[in-house]
Amino acid sequence: MDSLQTLESLGISLPSPAYILGAVLFGLIGIAAYRYGKRAGRPRTKWLGVALMLYPYAIAQTWLLYVVGVALCVGVFIDRH
Repeated sequence: MDSLQTLESLGISLPSPAYILGAVLFGLIGIAAYRYGKRAGRPRTKWLGVALMLYPYAIAQTWLLYVVGVALCVGVFIDRH
C-alpha cells in the first residue's frame, strides 16, 4: 500500500470501478458499431465506433465519460436508421 500512497502524492490516482465499467462498456459498443459500419458500408458509423473505442483514453472524469459515451451511442443509433 505504500506504493499507492506514493502514486497519490505524485498526483496519479487509480480510476474508479464505475469509470472502468463505462470504458469497457463503451469500448464493446464501439467494436460492434465499427464492425457493423464496416460490413454495411456506413463510414460515419464506422468512425463513431472508433471514437467510442478511443475516447476513454482522453477523458479523466467519470461523469464526462458517460455523457460523451451516451452522445456517441445516440449518434450511432441515429445513423443506423
